[in-house]
Amino acid sequence: MKSPTWLITGCSSGLGRALTQAVLARGWKAVVTARKPESIADLVAPYPETGLALALDVTEPARVAEAVQAAEDRFGQVDVLVNNAGHGYRAAVEEGEEDEVAELFATNFFGPVALIKAVLPGMRARRAGAVVNVSSIAGRLAAPGSGYYSATKFALEGMSDALRKEVTPLGIKVIVVDPGAFRTGFAGRSLQQAGQAIADYAETAGRRRKENDSSHGHQPGDPARGAEAIVTAVESDKPPFRLLLGSDAVKTVRAELEGQLAEVNDWADLSVTTDFPS
Repeated sequence: MKSPTWLITGCSSGLGRALTQAVLARGWKAVVTARKPESIADLVAPYPETGLALALDVTEPARVAEAVQAAEDRFGQVDVLVNNAGHGYRAAVEEGEEDEVAELFATNFFGPVALIKAVLPGMRARRAGAVVNVSSIAGRLAAPGSGYYSATKFALEGMSDALRKEVTPLGIKVIVVDPGAFRTGFAGRSLQQAGQAIADYAETAGRRRKENDSSHGHQPGDPARGAEAIVTAVESDKPPFRLLLGSDAVKTVRAELEGQLAEVNDWADLSVTTDFPS
């Protein structure tokens, strides 16, 4: 793909910012978005010919359509869509607040869906393109206090799995990125939580509330290196469907999958008894 155009959401910090820098430094074109455009102006300032900063709230369908149209008007097409915008939410399932959970799904799931639907007509017409959905290891397993966040990421990954089977024959790549813990603004600015805590969950979900979390600033993941890994995957002729980022992600997901397989094997004899008799 020669001088492709990338449309990246959630670029004010973390992986989105690092990925924008990696794309523009290669001489490629980047449509860079954030809710507050002033937070990304510095990214495109050195690249007036190849960078375009746009305000975008992915929960507003009309703004999504406008952003994709602006990208196509400026650069002709969108070759790579990166759905990176999103935020976390910590709460025991019982503590979760309905309006907060609805907004979480609007941002983490329905926003990416709207963007995908907006870019696919052009990608289908060209029989080329790539969709990158930034998920999390929380899309592979759920920790106490992250039930609702994991639910959005499980939904994103399930949709992405069907999407790749629909569009791979049309020449379009679909990649889900599952980062472990990275040194981004996620644990601070991008992490929300239920306002009311229930004492009975203090030793489970409560241990992961923001005021009890001491991991911020000590995460192993480097956003710049994560961005380079994403570029490498997108450029590959045979990219992975799920790309883990970080040694912690590999360790955690491997253990989860091994545990799931062991449970399948342990209960297989009972599972197969539910078939109709031969």
